[in-house]
Amino acid sequence: MTYQELIGKIVALQDDGLELFNAGKSVLGKNLLATHVGEYSGPQILIQGGIHAREYITALLLVRMARNLFLNDLVHGGGIYFVFLTNPDGAELVLDGLDAVNCDITKTYLTAANGGSQDFSQFKANINLVDLNTNFNADWGGGSQNVFCPATEDFVGFYPESEREVQSLINFTLQTRPMLTISYHTKGDVIYYGFENMPAENLMRDQSIGESFSLYTGYPLIFTENSTGGYKDWCINSLKIPAYTIEVGNSSLPHPIGEESLDEIYEQNKDIPLIALEKAKEYANQIDFAIAFVQNNSKGEKHAKSNEKGYYARLKSRLDGRSSRWRGDS
Repeated sequence: MTYQELIGKIVALQDDGLELFNAGKSVLGKNLLATHVGEYSGPQILIQGGIHAREYITALLLVRMARNLFLNDLVHGGGIYFVFLTNPDGAELVLDGLDAVNCDITKTYLTAANGGSQDFSQFKANINLVDLNTNFNADWGGGSQNVFCPATEDFVGFYPESEREVQSLINFTLQTRPMLTISYHTKGDVIYYGFENMPAENLMRDQSIGESFSLYTGYPLIFTENSTGGYKDWCINSLKIPAYTIEVGNSSLPHPIGEESLDEIYEQNKDIPLIALEKAKEYANQIDFAIAFVQNNSKGEKHAKSNEKGYYARLKSRLDGRSSRWRGDS
């Protein structure tokens, strides 16, 4: 598959009558294509895919979900936003290689970060060599696998929310105010929920909802540990809403997972959007999510500027702490 073929499958939703719009932009100016199914009144949920470059199969999963829900008129009493491919620059690099890059300097540093290889099939980051799902401001840089130098995966960025794709997804989330979000990744057939130090009542709520997803898919539900800075983490920590990472595709499958596995993955997950929306309706009257959205939206530029200003202090603290552990200090 080429990148244009991938985008063509998303754009083809318009032939079915769905409306596509942009949820934001990538570093290289590509549109983050999105759609909405159902009603704009009532509870909303947001489902995003393709935040890791090699996991573009999740964009195709979301295409199938959106088409099925729309053509069969299955969504009522609320709505579902789909953001298909949050990292289009990275996906293009995985699918088309360096031919997708016009700048020789960019080609050079991408190749160097990739160990000198021009095979980018295992690439996860965006074009700036930032792992987008570690760049959100939710205990940024605190994950056990985080790295602090540009890399094909796990680099947290030079400061939280530094990347255009992350900023776009945050802004889109604040505008659409979902009551629940799901991030699709590969691989492992597992569902992650929760975040460190969240209120007990929220944890119980999120576990209960997650158990519904687990029962339907057959994937085990696992509490997130030693992983921070993801979109799910930000939604839980900043917006106080239920949020989940669903890893699709058997762990025995090689990255990137190809279209030959899509039928099975879709059958395991096709009703997850409807289950999620029903759960959002169930909890809508119990918790006032709007307060968190207003508080976060009001931070605006002040918050964005403080991210960069405090970067070096946070980075030094992280590295000093890790240096102590490496030395065996208490």
